[in-house]
Formats: sequence, C-alpha cells, structure tokens
Amino acid sequence: MAESVALIGEAVQPLSSAPRRSADAAPVLRLFHHNIYEYGRGVRGLFLMTISRQELELTLGKLEAQGIHHFVQELSPVKVNLFFGRPAFVAVARSFVTRPLNALTAEEDFMLGTLLGYDREQQCRRFLTRSGRGMPEELPVAAE
Repeated sequence: MAESVALIGEAVQPLSSAPRRSADAAPVLRLFHHNIYEYGRGVRGLFLMTISRQELELTLGKLEAQGIHHFVQELSPVKVNLFFGRPAFVAVARSFVTRPLNALTAEEDFMLGTLLGYDREQQCRRFLTRSGRGMPEELPVAAE
C-alpha cells in the first residue's frame, strides 16, 4: 500500500486505486484491442475472453460504442466469459452456451470451437474422442 510522502513540507497523497486497476487490466485490454482488430479484419467471427468484472466494465463500453454484438456468461462473483463478434456467430453461441463450457455436449463443444476459429481438424479429433466414437487409427495428425 502506498504511503504519504512529505516533500518540502507538503504531504503527497497516495495514488488512487483507479490507475492501479487500469494497470492490472492493461494486458487484458491489449488482448481485447487485438481481438477487435482481428474482428475488423475478418480474421475470426467469434471471440471469447474470460475476464474479471472490472475488465468487463472497460470492454463493454467499447463493444457497444462500435456496435459489436456480444453476450456475457456469468461464471462467479468475480469472473465472466465475454463472447463477442459477428451477429450470427454470437446468436448461435448464445443459443447453446447456457451452462458451464465444460458441461457442453460433444456437438456443442465442436460447434463452439469451430465458431471460435480453432483448427478444424483438431476440433474433429476432439469431437470423435469426446463423443466416444473413437479415432480411426489410419488418420495421421496434421502436424506429423
């Protein structure tokens, strides 16, 4: 905690906690701005960020000011999932993200991963594994 410092007979008050909050949120805001850049360039159609409520306050205003569709999934008293992106992508995600992400069905998990722009082959492999359908042995991994 910052303490008052006396300089030439004056007490200098400690900095308010607001700048510290902004400094703590800086890495998240950098990522958020990068995601907004990717959104604008059409790199991906849907984004997901797990952030604190403080960070949510900073990001929602920017999304609303730019007219970017979004929704918030409550996780805990201090954390949320923020989904944002193209209207159709957000609408589809909102339609099935109604419970914790680890409770999604294999099909929902596949859809969400694909909407988020994850590698499609890896999503297919993940789906086959999670759905209990197994992985055909003759399929090589793309990175091999």
